[in-house]
Amino acid sequence: MNSVKARSFITIMVIIAFLALILRVLIGQVIKGSVVANESTAAATLKLISAALESYAKDKQGAYPDNFALLMKAIPPYVDKDYIDSPPKKGYYYSCPRLEASGYSCYATPLKCQISGNMTYSVGTGGLFISENCSRKD
Repeated sequence: MNSVKARSFITIMVIIAFLALILRVLIGQVIKGSVVANESTAAATLKLISAALESYAKDKQGAYPDNFALLMKAIPPYVDKDYIDSPPKKGYYYSCPRLEASGYSCYATPLKCQISGNMTYSVGTGGLFISENCSRKD
């Protein structure tokens, strides 16, 4: 009788271990999919910001806006919302530390490197788009 209970206990433990392994793999895949989606959204948003800045400059004889709000106040607006002064979107912060008539530099940085995104994106005057692996120093 005790050997039957012992086998039942071992069987239950094996099943629990197997289920834990399956859950670990599935959760890892869900997180990886989320990171890929965040990175795609960040790259697309930064390209949108760059296209808006380039269009503005084209319409203003080569002068870029000196603040992001000018892109939204134009008629018709170049962007639909303020990506710079809003809370993080899809795991990324957006910033444009250099916005001046002669050019711009904008960045998309993950909230937590290797968790919300693996890449840092930057775009500069002329639409030069650069992506780099972020470091775990944050």
